[in-house]
Amino acid sequence: MPQRPSRHRRALLEREAELVAVDDALAELTGLRADAAGPRDHRPRGGLLAFAGSAGLGKTTLLAEARRRAGELGCTVLSARGGDQEQQVAFHVARQLLQPQLAGAAETELRATLGSWYGIIGPALGLCTAEGAAPDPQGLRDGLDWVLTHLAVQRAPVVLMLDDAHWADPQSLNWLAAFAPRADELGLLLIVAYRPDELPPGAESFRGLPGRAGHRPIDLEPLTAGAIGTLVRSSVGEHADDAFCRECWAVTAGNPFEAVELTAKVRDRGVRPDEASAHLLRDLAAAIKGSGLVTRLERLGPSTVRLAWAAAVLGTEISPALAATVAGLGREEAADCAERLRDARILTGGGTLEFVHPLIATAVYRAIPDAVRVALHGQAAWSVVDAGLGASAAARHLLETHPEGDPWVVSQLRAAARETLRAGAPEAARSYLGRALREPPPYDDRAAVLYELGCSSQLLEPSVTVNHLRAALEEPIADPALRDGIVFRLSQSLAHSDRLGEAAEVVGHAARTATSARTRLRMQAEQFMWDAFRADEPDSPSRSRRLSRLADRLTGRDLTERYIIGLRAWDATLRGEHTATVLHHAGRALDGGLPWAHEDWGFEVPVLVAMTYMYADRPGRAEELFATGIADFERHGWRGAHLSFGYVLLGYVRYRRGRLAEAEDFARDGLRLAERVGRGTPVQWYAVAVLVEILLARGRTEEAAALAAEYAFQEPFPAAVTFPDAQAVHGELLLARGLHREAAAELAAVGRRLDPRGMRNPAWSPWQLHLALAEAPDAPDRARATARDAVARARQFGAPSAVGQALRVAAEVTGGAEGLKLLEESVAQLEASPSAHQLACALVAHGAALRRAGQPAQAAEQLYRGLEGALQCGADGLAEQASRELGLAGLRPRRLHAAHSDTLTGRESEAARRAAHGDDHPRIAAALGTGERDVARLLSAVYRKLGTDPSGLPEALHEPPRPPAPPAPRPAATATGARAPQPR
Repeated sequence: MPQRPSRHRRALLEREAELVAVDDALAELTGLRADAAGPRDHRPRGGLLAFAGSAGLGKTTLLAEARRRAGELGCTVLSARGGDQEQQVAFHVARQLLQPQLAGAAETELRATLGSWYGIIGPALGLCTAEGAAPDPQGLRDGLDWVLTHLAVQRAPVVLMLDDAHWADPQSLNWLAAFAPRADELGLLLIVAYRPDELPPGAESFRGLPGRAGHRPIDLEPLTAGAIGTLVRSSVGEHADDAFCRECWAVTAGNPFEAVELTAKVRDRGVRPDEASAHLLRDLAAAIKGSGLVTRLERLGPSTVRLAWAAAVLGTEISPALAATVAGLGREEAADCAERLRDARILTGGGTLEFVHPLIATAVYRAIPDAVRVALHGQAAWSVVDAGLGASAAARHLLETHPEGDPWVVSQLRAAARETLRAGAPEAARSYLGRALREPPPYDDRAAVLYELGCSSQLLEPSVTVNHLRAALEEPIADPALRDGIVFRLSQSLAHSDRLGEAAEVVGHAARTATSARTRLRMQAEQFMWDAFRADEPDSPSRSRRLSRLADRLTGRDLTERYIIGLRAWDATLRGEHTATVLHHAGRALDGGLPWAHEDWGFEVPVLVAMTYMYADRPGRAEELFATGIADFERHGWRGAHLSFGYVLLGYVRYRRGRLAEAEDFARDGLRLAERVGRGTPVQWYAVAVLVEILLARGRTEEAAALAAEYAFQEPFPAAVTFPDAQAVHGELLLARGLHREAAAELAAVGRRLDPRGMRNPAWSPWQLHLALAEAPDAPDRARATARDAVARARQFGAPSAVGQALRVAAEVTGGAEGLKLLEESVAQLEASPSAHQLACALVAHGAALRRAGQPAQAAEQLYRGLEGALQCGADGLAEQASRELGLAGLRPRRLHAAHSDTLTGRESEAARRAAHGDDHPRIAAALGTGERDVARLLSAVYRKLGTDPSGLPEALHEPPRPPAPPAPRPAATATGARAPQPR
């Protein structure tokens, strides 16, 4: 933090309470008492200590004293100061705080220290140039959090000081405001000073941060007459009489800065400090600030005035050579002028110039005639570029100039916007490009500027981006690549604004008018993707046929073709084509790579391909893909909506596997990240829907209902297709609450929406299953028909988990002997699936049905297995149901097996290896010396642990399949009367 001048240290008057607060905070931080008497008995504690006060009340002096005391206690001090002229320089404060701690290291050392954060935060802190895709603002803030946390741990105890926080740039201020609540737990002390009436609107959260002083800033009060008298006598002599001192207090209103400056003028003018001279004080005080200061400055001569103006335009840490250039003065003349300004107590410093006080800087800047001020900012922009400081340093000056149609201005603003956007500050980039557009740019460059402006606004306001990009398309565009880029970005912005139909139409029109075959294919890929997400697509079956014909003839030679093939896999999933078809196309799409964090492609298709594996009973492979994608997001600093989607959907995969506690953790992390993006966003809909399903599976219906109410999870639902389907999840919630008729109406509406589009896969949206349960009390025949249709659709898809779940629901609405047979098959199907929760549900349902059928022994076995499975899954409600059924059967829960682990046991490994090589159950049973029922259960555990079904076992074990051996003689049946499904 650049220090304001202090001719000598003087005692801080009437700031005893503030200094006690500082000492207490430092004592808590260092673990020492203020008098260094000895260690405290508890861990170091940080927090926020904020001082608020009007200009001139001594905030800077107080922070300087706090800094001195912190240094004496061995603290590492990070310091920064906001600047009136630097508010529009992104990360200006963050650089002051962190750059000195890092800039001295070599690049290799920095990379080793910062790791993957180097490329994310390096450009923002001025440590390296930006390369690759820009991080999103949240990712950058997370990176800055990491660096500050690292420093707080490695260089403890650490004190962070921010003076003039009201002038801090928005990026730094928002970061610190979000970080401040963590200071206490880290043992980091933040000491902040600001003018409360000048905090910008975007910093209101900063004003309300909890602090150490009763959860509010400590307000600095003006000095009393006695304190001003002490200050006056210490400056002009003890002979100053009471009347004179009291008049000094009256004309300065107890402002210590004004009192110091006034006594200096009294001393310089030789005024006698007595009652007879008291009438002169008011005129002397008027010369300290405002018009009086300006008049005093003008008396120093025009050259000196120009240097002061130039310094005011440049802001803080002023280079004398640069100030001379801006002022149009020679080196010697500028040096003479600087000396006069120092003598006049306006500037201070030698190698670097500073204003004595911000009040003086503000008065000088406001005194510059408008036309001259604009010209000086223009000259400053040229000068900083010539000095090699770059376009970003010039941009803040160009913002203050008048438009004149200068191509150089446009080029500098565009360059600054690129640098700033890559550094993670889209707000600043948008302001630069908006100014470039007003310059205006050359006619041929206008489309490019509008495109860049749209790109900078996309994360902030997608709807505004749409306007910029539509305007860009109306301009003459000679570069086909630029036109394509505008179209792609426009379609993304429309889609992210929940205008999927318009997004599809934009790329559809571009595909129809494209002159290049590759461009046409790329536009078709985009159109297919946005159509796939549309809930109101007019002719979905026709689109599916076109997509199928196109994808089947593509080889996947480039990213465009692989995206189309990936969309074909997703379409096959939605329509319930067999899992073999789905997995075939998903594998083709991945052969050659599908990047998750490509700057010119969205992440939607890689996500869809990963989800196809989950629905096709390969959740283990889906998790691998999500882990890769999440790592890509984090590496690029995409820690907003992208990372939120990754966590939410990874939680959904865990839910489908039956790992409900882990699933809830991921979903809550994803919802927390979605909250940082903003309420009502698409990712929030996904997060709430997934979390509601998980809570219902865990038996926490009231909590799920409260969550839905908190986030208004109800009609109107998003226009986009989501997974899980939001309206279907809402219907499931109504059913769980016992609102059968309302649930039936909601779920029937889902069917009317999805069926005409050909989205018939119950693995993706099991709305029919929940509808059957909702219809059962009032329309049992219709419920059975609905469930039978769902079973048929599930069999067509072929995923054991989907078939098993559908059979269980069909059994529940059918009952009797037929229901018992359906449950038996449900268990057999789910034993061949990776879905632990659905298997536990089927076992409990089967056990309950066997109990009611008078088969207590068989019921006990299934109920015990179901109870154990429910507990391992974290399905507390299902576990309670199993316990009740055991009680009704006259049994009590027995000691359960060891806690669930992903590691295969020796027998499981041997059974899995043999099954992967094509051995059937009798042959495996013979090799292991056990029965076929035990083999089925061993392999069932294998499928759940590896996250696959039988057909994916060789890939999950990384063993190539071999032709099956001739079948061994088969026993008549298992103990339950049904043979477990064999590996395909």
